[in-house]
Parts: sequence; structure tokens; C-alpha cells
Amino acid sequence: MNLRQAFEELQNLDPKNPGAWGDWIYWFFCALAALVILVAGWYFVISSTLDDLHREQRKEGSLKSEFESKQKKVAALDAYKTQLSQMQHDFGDMLKQLPSRSEVANLLNDISQARVAAGLDEELFQPLSEQPKDFYAIIPNRIVVTGSYSQMGRFVSTVAALPRIVTVDDVEIKPAGPGGGLRMSALAKTYRYLDASEQAPPKKPGGRR
Repeated sequence: MNLRQAFEELQNLDPKNPGAWGDWIYWFFCALAALVILVAGWYFVISSTLDDLHREQRKEGSLKSEFESKQKKVAALDAYKTQLSQMQHDFGDMLKQLPSRSEVANLLNDISQARVAAGLDEELFQPLSEQPKDFYAIIPNRIVVTGSYSQMGRFVSTVAALPRIVTVDDVEIKPAGPGGGLRMSALAKTYRYLDASEQAPPKKPGGRR
């Protein structure tokens, strides 16, 4: 059978009487139907299954990255604990440098003794109002002293070496006047630890205490 005869046979095909079809036409349409079924099956079943597979593969990659991140955190947990312990130890050492309320008077006396030891003359030593913070209070003291530059240097060095934390801020040095020498005004700040009863209660959500 040549191509022309096959084409004529297809034109004369009776769709209502498949039994009269030639063998090759019958098997051609069977193969075509099978191909259609395969394509439909691919589109409706296999394609959606592949989409699910790709989605699960992406999810697997995300979960793997999350697992690796958490694994690194777990591996570093001991280092974090050591660091936290060191921070707590350092914080405790810093708190020990803050005088209690009963020790403040002695600390102010130590500052005065440092001034005397440096050979400075005192014009003013004025304690100012406390400035409470979270767990400590700043105790500022306005001081005005006169003397030489080297004496002032010794005074500041001695104050900085005290076992309790004392800072000297707002330093201003000017000539003392006709008598000679220098006049230094400064703000000596010490700090004290607030007792639990003095500390403000923690803020609640919304900014209220």
C-alpha cells in the first residue's frame, strides 16, 4: 500500500463501523489513543508529582541549612557558657568597685586626702544631688582647688588610683590670679550601688512600671 492509497482509505473511513477498518488503521488509532493517554497521564499525574518533588527538595535544602545553623550554635554553646560566666565574674568585680551608701562618706574623705597629699588648696568641695540610674547612682562633687600644674596632676592620678571608681570630668584650669599658680575646677564623680529597695521596678510591656 502506497501513501496515496492509505490517504484514500482514511478519507473513506467509517467512524461508526470500526470493524471495517484496515489493520494498520486500527493499530494506528490504538497507538494514537495510547499516546494521548500517556501525555494526559504525564500532565495530570507525573507533572504534579515532579512539582511536589521539587518543592520537597527545596524544603529539604531549607531544613538542612536550618539544621546546620542550629548545630553550629549547639557546638558553640560551651563557649557561650564560658563567656557568660566570665562576663558575670567581670560584672561582679565592677560592682565591688561601687561603694555602698555607708562607704560614700569615706570615699569623699579619700578624695579630700588626695587633695591634701598633692599640696593643693581647697576653695570649694560641694556635693551635688545624686543621679540614680538602673542599678547605681552617680554622686557628683564640684571641686575648686589651687596650686601648681604638677600638684594638680598628682591629685588626679591619686584619685584615679583609688580602689573605688571615681572619675574627674569637666576639668577647667585657669590662672589663679595675682598671687600666681593655677585654679582648677572639676566635677569629681563617684558611684554607688543601689540597694534592691532603691532600684526602680522593671518596666512592664507598654512602657509602664
